Amino acid sequence: MEIFYYMVFGALAAVVAGLELSKSNKDRINTSSAFNSFKNNYLLVYSLMMAGDWLQGPYVYYLYSTYGFGKGEIGQLFIAGFGSSMLFGTIVGSLADKQGRKRACVTYCITYILSCITKHSPQYKVLMIGRVLGGIATSLLFSAFESWLVAEHFKRGFDPQWLSLTFSKAIFLGNGLVAILAGLFGNTLVDSLNLGPVSPFDAAAIFLAIGMAIILSSWTENYGDPSENKNLLTQFKGAAVAIASDEKIALLGAIQSLFEGSMYTFVFLWTPALSPNDEDIPHGFIFATFMLASMLGSSIAARLLARNAVKVESYMQIVFVISSASLLLPILTNFFIPPSVVKGGGISFAGCLQLLGFCAFEACVGIFWPSIMKMRSQYIPEEARSTIMNFFRIPLNIFVCIVLYNVSAFPMTFMFGMCSIFLFVASILQRRLSAIGDKPKTEEWMLKDKSSEAEPLNA
Repeated sequence: MEIFYYMVFGALAAVVAGLELSKSNKDRINTSSAFNSFKNNYLLVYSLMMAGDWLQGPYVYYLYSTYGFGKGEIGQLFIAGFGSSMLFGTIVGSLADKQGRKRACVTYCITYILSCITKHSPQYKVLMIGRVLGGIATSLLFSAFESWLVAEHFKRGFDPQWLSLTFSKAIFLGNGLVAILAGLFGNTLVDSLNLGPVSPFDAAAIFLAIGMAIILSSWTENYGDPSENKNLLTQFKGAAVAIASDEKIALLGAIQSLFEGSMYTFVFLWTPALSPNDEDIPHGFIFATFMLASMLGSSIAARLLARNAVKVESYMQIVFVISSASLLLPILTNFFIPPSVVKGGGISFAGCLQLLGFCAFEACVGIFWPSIMKMRSQYIPEEARSTIMNFFRIPLNIFVCIVLYNVSAFPMTFMFGMCSIFLFVASILQRRLSAIGDKPKTEEWMLKDKSSEAEPLNA
């Protein structure tokens, strides 16, 4: 493998280690032992949940191909997953507010374990059921756990600022270190031990089962709005009213959809961008490098969130501009550097530049997650937290389905340009959110116990 990859990985590792070891008192938050115990319990569970997710990711496409399915059929399976997350996942995720967030987290574990079991069957219909279950699980992963954490944090009377510490550590571990270890572990199972492409899914099911056992034994239940006379349709209406009546929530939802839509599109594009002429690139090592860059971002976010003088709404404007510029690199290199016509070989000079830009984007992803979590905890009303968070994922899933369906219809530079524009728009919306973020509400929209509609309650 070329030395360039080791240099990038080593440089990122050195910076991450330096940031973590050089933290001063200004970068640390003094917390209580009770909070530390609570935080560590959540981080353990979240890391196990993310291990179950990361183990599967690199092998889904590969497993389907070993069963003899072509790109078209595999594309339909992927679309089914995102479509399921949009439709069924939104409903199941919204039930968390009424039926309990702990129950929703357990439901995530059971649903994802069942999805893993379906991977043993080469039957297309069974695999489709697995994708539907996986889509439901994804919605729960990105709503129920965060909703439980925020509610439980405040229910136990912890300092609101301490919440950002849990968010940043969760991303550092779950979306960084665990992702790297899961990739290496999955590679060991499939390549070194020759256990086959379904073995990472079995390992994922084991991690999910362990996490579920911890949830059942140590977590308490909390709710959003457990009103007996409020049905699911009324919850949806109430959430829609909250989004429509509060510009901050609407802006937050738009920002999240624009960034995550660009992020998921990037997942599909980085491989052909770095190897347009079938260059030999180490996909697993590059993935680990991206996750290390994400750890760098979460480490930076931890420092920023620890300082009261730094507003998350302000620095995220800069993050979105940097992420927008980083995804312009494939367009710029294609314009200024003549493309190679030689098939195969090592990564090109343009590819090296793009890899550096992609690492910058992944660092922005690492900053984005704890920061958006912090803003969601501030702006989204507790009584409908899971419902509103799943509403935010509807345009995201629609966008990803459209991209998957038309990924071969547009040139790669067009796709990167579209993502760059989306991220720049996100920076503009973030600027607006920063401007109105400190303004007090004149109206507080609450979910009323009515069967037909939610009404505003004057503050």
